[in-house]
Order: sequence, then structure tokens, then C-alpha cells
Amino acid sequence: MKITCFAFVIAFSLAFAGCNNKVAMQMPGIYKMDSVSIKAVQNDTTYRNTNQLKIYTPDFMMYADVNDGDSVSHFGIGSYVMDKDTLTENVLFSANDSVSNDKPATYKLAIEKTKGGFKQFIYGMEGTDGSKFDLTEYYTRVGSPSTSVLDGAWKQVQAYSITGTDTVRAGNNVQYKLFHSGYVMWGHSIKDSLNRTHTGVGYGKFSMTGDTKLKESMMASTYSVVTGHDFEIDVERMGADGFKQTITNKDGSKDVEFYERLKK
Repeated sequence: MKITCFAFVIAFSLAFAGCNNKVAMQMPGIYKMDSVSIKAVQNDTTYRNTNQLKIYTPDFMMYADVNDGDSVSHFGIGSYVMDKDTLTENVLFSANDSVSNDKPATYKLAIEKTKGGFKQFIYGMEGTDGSKFDLTEYYTRVGSPSTSVLDGAWKQVQAYSITGTDTVRAGNNVQYKLFHSGYVMWGHSIKDSLNRTHTGVGYGKFSMTGDTKLKESMMASTYSVVTGHDFEIDVERMGADGFKQTITNKDGSKDVEFYERLKK
């Protein structure tokens, strides 16, 4: 099994075990997965240098991961509630490679606060091949607190591209975006001409370089044309709960997207 399979199961499994540490943890922040240890009946394996990032705003969480070897990606987004060492995540949408799920679901996670972030132990997981295993995940908090007018979770409600005098509207695709503490994350589930589903993600740092100017520096993405590149984006606020973003490409074409704020 690939690590992406494990990460996918993490998000959707209902079998979680508790921790002994009862110290309450304030979740808002940016967390990078350092490692995941998989304990199975026949062997123990630890994966390091993973590409999973998880972001918690005061009300919402979003995670995204991409496997460098084959660009298989997954993400999920939803609201959450923290009660001592129990984290309840209400996932409203998730996608993994060629599969997407828009049925809301609630999952309980037991976590343990650490000096640099948190540790999560998950017992009795089941892989896609039916095998059983336990997981121990370690996350480190990254970044530093900062605020912007775009902070929060957003859903794309309209998108189109402009080339010369031609306008092409996006199909029935789903895309979410989240801004918090100077980091940005997005994930989408798109269908190609054969109605096959594809998952794409991206995350990195952002800054408002003006009232209507946004700069995104992408650290990781499903797409090589995104990873390691900066994007200058024009932003138009549409009240407190909406915005329009426009990216002007090198050939003069434009990609225009409209977003609405998610609310609990």
C-alpha cells in the first residue's frame, strides 16, 4: 500500500483510540506532518518527509497531501470542535485521486499535545486491501500568526477563462480554498471530457501586497507548473463574504474565479 492510501483512510476511518494526555489544545494554526508510523501484524514502517499540511482556522480545518512519486493527491475540508483531547471533525467534502465524496460525515480523533505541535494515535485502521494496522502521526506547527481580510474557508461558486474575445466557463467542478496565518491551501475535484474524476491540490504562503493584490508562493501541488512558483492575483472584495480573483497569464489570457465564505 502507498502512503496516500493510508492518508486517505485516516480521513475517513471511524476507529480512533484515546490518548492519556488531557491537556486542552488550541487548534488554530498551520501543521506539517513530520512522520506517520504504521504498525501492522507482520511489520512496522515509518514514513518521513511527507507532503501533508493541515490548517485549522478558528472554525474550519482543511488538509491536503500530494505524493511526489505519482502526483496522487487528496484533501478534505470541514468544521471542527475541540474538547480537551478529543477533536471532532465535520467533513463536508473530500477527494482522493479519482474519488470524491460530498456526503457530510463526522469523525472523532484523539490527540496528544506535544511541545512543537501534536501527536495523533489511530487504532484499528483498515487498508484498501482489508489489512489491519495502527497509525501514529506527528505534526509540527509551522508559520507565525498573522491576519488578512481573506482569512477563512471559501468555496468556489463560479469560474471562467478569457482568451481574446472568447469566454469559456468551467464545468461542474468543485473547489475549496482556505487562508490562515499567512498560508493558503486549495483543493479541487474536476471531471475530464470522459467524466473521469481527478483530484488536485496546492498549498503555500500568501501575502496581500495591496488592497487588491494577492501574492501566492506555492510550496507543493499536484501540478508541476504550480509547485515552487509565485502567482500575482488581482482580488476584488464582494462584501465580507465573497471575493473575485483574476490571474493574468503570460499569454494574456485570464482565469477568473468567484468564492463565497463558508459558515458553520
